Amino acid sequence: MLGLLVAGSAPAAGTGPAAAVFDPMYDQARQRDVAGMAVAVVDQGQLVYERAEGPRGDAADTQVDADTLFKIASNSKAMTAALLARLVERGRLRWDDPVIRYLPQFRMHDPWVTRNMQVRDLLVHNSGLGLGAGDLMLWPEPNHFTRQDIIAGLAHLKPVTSFRSGYAYDNLLYVVAGEVAAAAGGKPYDELLREEVFVPLGMTRCQVGAWSVAQVGNVAQPHRHAHGRPVVEGADGDTSSDLPSMAAGGIRCSLRDMTRWMQVLLDPTLVPDWLGSAQRQALWTAHMPMPLGERQRHWDNAHVFAYGYGWRLSDMDGQWKVAHTGTLSGMYSSLALLPDRRVGVVILINSDAEDARTALMQAALKHYTAPAAGETVAGYLRQLDDERAARRSGGHVRPDTRARRPAPLAATVRWQGRYRDPWLGEASVCPERGVLRLQVDKSPRLRGRVMQLGNRWLVQWDTLGADADAEAWLQPDDGTPPGIALAAIDPGIDFSYDYQDLHFTRIGDCP
Repeated sequence: MLGLLVAGSAPAAGTGPAAAVFDPMYDQARQRDVAGMAVAVVDQGQLVYERAEGPRGDAADTQVDADTLFKIASNSKAMTAALLARLVERGRLRWDDPVIRYLPQFRMHDPWVTRNMQVRDLLVHNSGLGLGAGDLMLWPEPNHFTRQDIIAGLAHLKPVTSFRSGYAYDNLLYVVAGEVAAAAGGKPYDELLREEVFVPLGMTRCQVGAWSVAQVGNVAQPHRHAHGRPVVEGADGDTSSDLPSMAAGGIRCSLRDMTRWMQVLLDPTLVPDWLGSAQRQALWTAHMPMPLGERQRHWDNAHVFAYGYGWRLSDMDGQWKVAHTGTLSGMYSSLALLPDRRVGVVILINSDAEDARTALMQAALKHYTAPAAGETVAGYLRQLDDERAARRSGGHVRPDTRARRPAPLAATVRWQGRYRDPWLGEASVCPERGVLRLQVDKSPRLRGRVMQLGNRWLVQWDTLGADADAEAWLQPDDGTPPGIALAAIDPGIDFSYDYQDLHFTRIGDCP
């Protein structure tokens, strides 16, 4: 067991009894082209390690620290679940209440599912929708969709399995959960979250809703990899808007905030009147079985994997693990708890660094669950590289589209016009300065050139990167007014680009 330090008196890098263990892990992870990274470790409820280094991204010389705000992405889900648990404890709602009791306008594609969807179902990814269905209403940001647009769009998303029959990760229903909280609590979601979570727990830097980036300050900016180094992309303006995605993935917190969050979750006596044992247990109960992957079996010696309310639950070397990750373009987070040992680890990164996040968390937890295993962050990174190489050798690689050229306008006359998708809304496929462009009205970043590659048609987005590009085709191709379908080109595309759920039909001519 590591020597303990008093919470709030975190060691700097290279000092303190935990530094010899965690500094080498931190250093190896940052070698993977990571921009800024903030890490904290809690042992027996006490902070034993804290380190934050690297560019913040808002100016040439600013560095991240323990108070820098990061987007925590889907680690927001656990906070939304905790807010609902507070309302359940106060008698403002019940987990088995129908959603339509609070949101009469709520509709799923199947009327029976609409009537029977309970508050608990919003949190456990059992809706029958496909993986990431409707996420294009949330990302890429910024866009002009509202929470009411998202609720209305759900009725047009067709399920791929029956209700409650299996697990498929979604974000839209967490947006609905936030609106249920607002209806039951009598205040907007962001106000409730501040009052019920941030303030009582002392998470003083966390931000949600609309807020002033300029006034709050010390805010990490997202980075992408370009020319062999991380560069800022998608930086904040002076204000952060009231994002419709906030209940699913729109909260920002600092390392110090997230450390406090871990400590309160691990030790109910820190804020004894915040959440009782019954609702704490509800958050960490296995409500929906999840597929157990081969890597998890091998790395964690895991046998069970399930989703609670906003948390993933599993066993790791015979110990109970409660965890979640968060992923946005240029922002990665990870939080994991070993509740029986009152151990917690949080990682916040402001660049695309999935492998670094995965390897660092694995090594840090293994220090507690199987210290004799002795694998390093570098060793886990090599294993991830080997997995990627195996996928490439098996044909799971992005096709080569370098020979694509802008689609000739004369060859695309039948494509040109205005279109509408039932949930994403209206879009145009129209000439602009001699180039055919697709533009979704409510999503400014879903804008790109229509390209030709042999007899195939592609959409090359202006700002999203090649891994998000789509293939497009007309439906039907029989002389009747066409529709447009899209599909991913890259087999490893982020599931939030749910092109397969789109069904554009032509509604008119280009202006």
